[in-house]
Amino acid sequence: MEPLASKIRPKSLETFVGQEHLVGKDKPLRIAILAKHLFSFILWGPPGVGKTTLARIYAQALGADYYELSAVSAGKDDIRKIVEKKSDLYTGNKPKILFLDEIHRFNKAQQDYLLPYVESGVLTLIGATTENPSFEVIPALLSRCRVFVLNELSEADMRKVIESTGFKLDTNARDWLIRMANGDARQAITMLENTSSLYDKITVENLKNTLQSKFLRYDKKAEEHYNTISAFIKSMRASQVDAALYYLARMVEAGEDPKFIARRMVVFASEDIGLADPVALQLANDVFRACETIGYPECAINLSHGVAYLALADKSRESYDAYNEAIADVKDTGNLPIPLMIRNAPTKLMKNLGYHKGYELYTKEDLLPDKLKGKKYFKRSSSKK
Repeated sequence: MEPLASKIRPKSLETFVGQEHLVGKDKPLRIAILAKHLFSFILWGPPGVGKTTLARIYAQALGADYYELSAVSAGKDDIRKIVEKKSDLYTGNKPKILFLDEIHRFNKAQQDYLLPYVESGVLTLIGATTENPSFEVIPALLSRCRVFVLNELSEADMRKVIESTGFKLDTNARDWLIRMANGDARQAITMLENTSSLYDKITVENLKNTLQSKFLRYDKKAEEHYNTISAFIKSMRASQVDAALYYLARMVEAGEDPKFIARRMVVFASEDIGLADPVALQLANDVFRACETIGYPECAINLSHGVAYLALADKSRESYDAYNEAIADVKDTGNLPIPLMIRNAPTKLMKNLGYHKGYELYTKEDLLPDKLKGKKYFKRSSSKK
């Protein structure tokens, strides 16, 4: 039986929800779809935000022969079959678009095999990934693709998705479901479908019971993947080393990519520990390198060592919070004029215009642009967190 998420999948931009920065008026993917521009691209974003749907809408708009593969189970033979497949006599020589889900699961050899077909235009590639393609896609292939970043769906977007299912639920149930789904439309739709199959009414209690039902814990790799990594990070942030090690063990036993775990540990070391313990970042990077060079099963020991250290380390978000405040000002005020004193002055004209004038090596003068002078982003706390 076809899942509800598949049945109600949008078939055009008019019914597509979210990703306005890509498909809104005059935005790049909308322009490409309407103008029928043929090019390879990668959709990078969390699960359930419309990657597969956008790929299908794009292929349909271009009237292409469309093929879908998952990098988890596909290999070189599957690509070769698509390349060698002849177009139907009645459809003519239409472009071949290959949608490769979880492209980050293709190893280097498989990506190398795909490259010449993309390079020559035999295949137009649409890759989908939840991982940073800069790390997981070989440079030669990445350079031939545009990368579009998709965001988690907003609460407003999720309300539209829930309304599109046709199920009736009160405000409390809807709000709980939105929080639980965490921007994942597919997860919200599946929860509604499963709850309606077990109960006459969709309430918060019934939704919770459905979520906990062992009967419904079928394979949901993407959801469990993100739920577990979220619990892992939050446990380290709370300095709960036992919980962090437990969630690490779950990921390792499930066969999670050790580099995926280690990469998030590197981010955590800067984001949550920061200046409270600068050694944490060095250690996290060492763990990542160990995972690259050693691999399973031994690198699980390196991971556990790193997790214990990060969880027990003092925490400080001072530098991270300060940077976010600075980013907010950059977005709000744009490129403010840089004070003349700290501008580069390689020519006589620039010097005559006052560039670099009055600069002292260890000046005490405020070097922020005039509009922001006196602004304090970095706020040193009196005690460690």
